[in-house]
Parts: sequence; structure tokens; C-alpha cells
Amino acid sequence: MDLSAGHVWVMVSAALVLLMTPGVAFFYGGMTRAKAALNMMMMSFVSIGLVGVVWVLWGFSMTGGDGIAGLFGNPFTSFGLEDILGTEDLISAGYGATFAIITVALISGAIADRTKFGAWAVFVPIWVTLVYCPLAFMVWGGGLLGAEGAVGSVVGEAIDFAGGTVVHINAGVAGLVLALIIGKRKGFGKDPSQRPHNIPFVMLGATLLWFGWFGFNGGAAGTAEEAGLIWINTLAAPAAAMLGWLLTERIRDGRATSLGAASGVVAGLVAITPACANVSPLGAVGLGLVAGVLAALAVGLKYRFGYDDSLDVVGVHLVAGLVGTLALGFIALPVDGAGGGLFYGGGLAQLGAQLAAALIAIVFAAVMTLVIGLAIHKTMGFRVSEEAEVNGVDLSEHAETAYEFGGLGTGGSFTPFPETARTTTKETVNS
Repeated sequence: MDLSAGHVWVMVSAALVLLMTPGVAFFYGGMTRAKAALNMMMMSFVSIGLVGVVWVLWGFSMTGGDGIAGLFGNPFTSFGLEDILGTEDLISAGYGATFAIITVALISGAIADRTKFGAWAVFVPIWVTLVYCPLAFMVWGGGLLGAEGAVGSVVGEAIDFAGGTVVHINAGVAGLVLALIIGKRKGFGKDPSQRPHNIPFVMLGATLLWFGWFGFNGGAAGTAEEAGLIWINTLAAPAAAMLGWLLTERIRDGRATSLGAASGVVAGLVAITPACANVSPLGAVGLGLVAGVLAALAVGLKYRFGYDDSLDVVGVHLVAGLVGTLALGFIALPVDGAGGGLFYGGGLAQLGAQLAAALIAIVFAAVMTLVIGLAIHKTMGFRVSEEAEVNGVDLSEHAETAYEFGGLGTGGSFTPFPETARTTTKETVNS
């Protein structure tokens, strides 16, 4: 196999996407309490180890190859990747692995501060095998939602260039289900110590995510022209989303926050993910602006409906993922003068396909995650004890602390409390 520029670009893109998972670790780690930061970051890091092994053994096979009932690929087709040694398919395998890794890592933010590390380590390989791989096959591997699939051939093929359904809707729904299974943190909505403890970490994480996202969206570009469109859209949408989030904060709360800026960037990145190769730069700006506003409003829903999505996985990934996926029904560019979204004269066909894909992804992810989550919760237990939660899951799960203050660690009374951070209390949301 001769190494072409295209091969090199996919390999570089894969490295960029892999960097995004440590980015998630910093982003989420800064948003937790100081005494839970290491546990939060470890949930992302261990996902790399677990999914990396699963992917080599059977995960890659399940996302392509010979399909079974249009739901998943035969896990034994490329077991251990033995049959693709010496081929360029190994590059695709590596690239695909990084998507699976970050998808499951995103879920962890919904259950911060109260989750057993061992239970999470059991959940990750099972969820990737039974939820992520099948959905990736349905959308990208020629399964149900593809052009030749049972659903796609009826309602049309949904556009999901880089993972609006497979990654973000999937992770957002799974996070919501696990948050409901595990239950609220002690003091949820009332305890001010549950504010983010390290905003610079959050902004560093958002920076790493934005940097890596150019590989996330651009790695599958087929031409230089398509790559250029993806690059500028991956710049424009999160930029507009950040402004939309900050404007919403300013109107609602009277001030714009650093946490809001970082969260707005991520919301815009999520929204442009499915649409990055199929909308104009002007469309990307509009999409980002809408996603930033709606995601900023959505993060407060957990207080109104009483579910403890600790780090706003639902508000950012599920909501912005839905915005980006459904927006294609309106603003998708025509291909060779045909099709496109409603605003380009394409009719309702694309919107119907996008809606069908989103609904199937929601139902599939919800049902499967519920089964897996309940099985773990009813056997080994998903949640730490109340004492461990109060003292901090870093100590109870890892016998470590992220910080040392006068030799007391974070087990003492010191709790960093940034005044400018987005609060986690009902009173602020309702004001």
C-alpha cells in the first residue's frame, strides 16, 4: 500500500480526534467539585483503554462488513483485525475507534460526583458493543438507515456526516437515562459547592475539543473543496454559538460567563457535526447561533424536570445534536442541483429522513441504555455510598486527591468557589 496524502490526512485526523477525549476530561473535570475531579477525568481516560481493546477485537467488525438484519455487522468478520493487516482499512479502523471512544466518554458528564468507577468500567465496553456499534452500522455501515436499508429506502437517506445521531444524540440520550437510573446528587439544586471548581480547566478542555474537531469533522472529506467547506463551517458554527450562548446569559442573568463561552463553543461544534459538509458557511453561522441559544436555555431544564444531568450532557449534546440533525431538513445544500433542504426547494423529503433518523436513534439508545444501566445498577450497583459522595469520589474510588491544600487534600473544608461560574441552583435558573 502506497501512503497517499489522503491516508496521511486520515491518520492525522484520527490523532486529533483521540486528543479530544483528554479534552473532554479537562472540560468535565473542571466542571465538577474539586473532590471529584480525578474520578471525572479517569472516566474519560479509562474509556480510551476499554474501547481501544474492544474496537480491535470486535467493535470495528460490528460497524461494517456483513450485516445482520440491518442492525450490526458480524463481530467475527475482522476479529482482531487479522484479515485487514497490510491494507488501508487499518487506517479507517483507527479513525473509527476514536469516534467510539469519545462518544462513551461524553456520557460520563451526566453522572459526575456519584458513580462507582468499577461500574463505569463495566458499562463502557457493554454499551459500545450493544449501542454505539449497532447505531454506527445502521447510519454509516449500510444498515437500516442507509440508502439501501429498510428505513432509508422508504423515507430517504439521512445526512449525518460526522455523528449527529451516532455520537451526540446517542450520548445525550444515554446520559439522561443513566442520570435517571442513578438518581440525583445529594444537595442537587441547593448545594453551592456543586459549582465548577476550575474554570480554566473547562476552557482548556473546550480549546482541545475545538482543535480536535477539525479532524473529527474533516477526516472523512473526499475532496479539497469539501475539506475547505468543512473547515470553515467548523470555525463559523461554534463561533456563532458562543455568541448566542453569551447573549442569552446576558439577557437572562445579567452577565456573560467564561463557562458559558466554553459551553457555547461545544454546543456549536455538536450542532455542525452532522451538517459540516452539507451547509453553506452562512448556514453554519445561523445554525450555530440557534444551537447556542437553545442549548443555553436547555441546561436549565434539569431543575424544572428534576433530573440531575450533572454537567449538561443533555442540554448541550442531545439538544444541539437534534438542532444540527433536524436543521439539515431546512438548510442542506442541493447535490448536483437536486434535493437539498426545504429552504433550497428540496421539499419535505430530507426533513422527513432527518426526523426518522433522530427518532430511531433516540428510541434505540434509550431502550438499550436502560437495559444495560438497570442490569448494572441492580447487580453491582452504579452509585457510591452517601458517605463516599460527601467525602468525595476521588478518595473513595481512587485513594487520591486532585489538589493538596496545606497537607489536607480535598477531604478538608476547602472548596474552590468561582463567583463567575454558571450556578447549579434552582434559584439562579428561575431568577
